[in-house]
Parts: sequence; C-alpha cells; structure tokens
Amino acid sequence: MSPPDSMCLLRTSAIGDVTHVVPLVRTLQAAWPQTRLTWIVGKLERKLMGDLPGVEFVTFDKGNGWAGMREVWTALRGQRFDALLQMQVALRSNLLSLGIKANRRIGYDAARAKDLHGLVVNERIPARSGEHVLDAIGSFCEPLGLKQTEVRWDIPIPDEAQAWAAEQLPGDTPTLLVSPTSSHALRNWQPERYAAVMDHAAARGWRVALVGGPSPEERAMADVVLAHCKHAPLDLTGKDTLKKLLALLSRAELLLTPDSGPMHMANAVGTKVLGLHAASNPNRSGPYSDRRWCVDKYDAAARKYLGKPASELAWGTKIEKPGVMDLIETGDAIERFDAASAHLGIG
Repeated sequence: MSPPDSMCLLRTSAIGDVTHVVPLVRTLQAAWPQTRLTWIVGKLERKLMGDLPGVEFVTFDKGNGWAGMREVWTALRGQRFDALLQMQVALRSNLLSLGIKANRRIGYDAARAKDLHGLVVNERIPARSGEHVLDAIGSFCEPLGLKQTEVRWDIPIPDEAQAWAAEQLPGDTPTLLVSPTSSHALRNWQPERYAAVMDHAAARGWRVALVGGPSPEERAMADVVLAHCKHAPLDLTGKDTLKKLLALLSRAELLLTPDSGPMHMANAVGTKVLGLHAASNPNRSGPYSDRRWCVDKYDAAARKYLGKPASELAWGTKIEKPGVMDLIETGDAIERFDAASAHLGIG
C-alpha cells in the first residue's frame, strides 16, 4: 500500500502511557517519513512530548470538560485523516474521537475495549493477551501493514534542562533518585521504608535525591520520607519540570519508585529502575527494557486479596487494595538495590 498522507494519534494521558507512544511514532516516521503526524495529547503530557520533531501536537485540556473537546475539534476543523489511531479506551477519549474525521479508525481488540470504544472504531489491532502496554500500543501500526521491530525513544532534552540537572547532580557520584508518589495513592509505599532504602544507599556511598512534582500530596509524602531519613538526601521535590526530571534521570544510575510516570521516563533514557510492584503486574506495566531490578509481589497480592494466583487473573487486573504495597518489605527493595549495584559495578 502507498504511505498515508496523514495520521492522527489519540493518546492524551498519562505520562507513562504517552512515553510508550514514542516508539510507535519513531516506527511510523522511519517507514513513512512524508506522512504528516498529528498527536492529540494532554496538557501536562505535552510538556514532556511537545517538542518531538516531525509531529504536530493538539492539546486536550480535560479539565475544561466539553469546552476542552470543542477546542480540539476546532483545531482540527477542515482536516480529514487517512487513519486515526484511537489508543485510549476511556469514555472521555472515545467521545473526543467522534469529532475527528478519518477514513480508517483503528482501535483496540474487543477484549481490551471498553466504554463504547467499539462504536468509535472500524478496525482493531490484533487480539493478544500477555502484552506489555508498550507492545500493545506498538501494534497499532500492524493494521497499516507495518511491524514495530525496534523500540526507540530519543525524547528531546533541552540544553537548559541538562545544565540545571548537572548543577543539581554534579560529577560522577553514583546517584539513586527516589520518586515516592504515584498518582494512584494505593500504589504508594510506606515512607519509612523508602527512607530505610535511601539510608542504605547513602551508607554505601551513593548520592541520594528525592524528586517529585509540586502537588500538595507529593510535598507531604516527601516531608514524611525526609523525617525518617538518617542521612539527609538532596530534596528536589517540586523544583523540576518534566524536562528537568528527564535530565535528572539521565544522570542517575537507578530510580526507586512505585508504578508511575517517572518509572517509564527513566526507562526511556536508559536508567535502571527499582520498581515496586504489588498493585500492578510489572510484566504489563513495569519498566519496559529491564525489569530485573523490580520487586514483584503481584502474585502474592493476587493470592491474598483475590484468592487466586496471578496466572489466573485477567491480564491487566489491578489489585489496588488498602495495604497491598505493605507486601513489599524493606529488605526486598534493599536486596534489589544491592543486586543492581553489583550489576552496575558500584560499591
């Protein structure tokens, strides 16, 4: 088939998920460099992705409700795309897609569709189970006759962000970044356990820095973590932007975090991730490139809270129950930290 003239990508959120879209963009650009790509993305997420070369961005501000949808439709008025890749199944996104004109409307297979998704698409990606989220998103090129065989990010990091990160983390001291707060509160670990791992790293000569956004919840979590630390870490909570965080991550050897956006940002710049998984399955939503340093208590959570092993759960089941993250002991994370340290040749 001849390359399409234009394509619209609809994936508005969240930070981790839009990070997973970038390899698909790279696949499309490599195969069809002349195809015009338009990406409808969330307001916050655009701050991370908005300077990807060769992509036109249209911002969807979900906080504006119907007015936010109309803004997108107005921006696209008069355009008709050869294909729409409808990569988000939430009802809001399905409604948003109704105002986008496209000849081919490619969506998820029936098992992964919900919230009337099947009514807004006319083609589907291959039905597969057991895929990582990034691979599922990558398969959106398959109905177009392509195959994602390489996973590449190369998300731009501005020089000023790199310079700021170098000021915060000068030299080549091995660095552990800790991003303790997920947007899903039930994925968060106990603050005193973060502090114990941070003290362990500091005692072994690592530089430790606490990172997080400017929200009151993230500031509160950081303050409690700091209160439990015996070795005071560098506190960068609320001081960075998404681009500055990407630059910080690129200078660090390891990130300690629950299932969250920074996990996938770190993976995109090649930084190892000590991910904390009990509420979610690391094989589906963990750091894509290397999950060896993650703590995986997902099966234990399935048995305790759902009464069956993880292998019997529907793929993608989340176990966001009060106390689920307590299944991860401090020693579990310290063991993975020491293993990652040894692998990296540090200490």
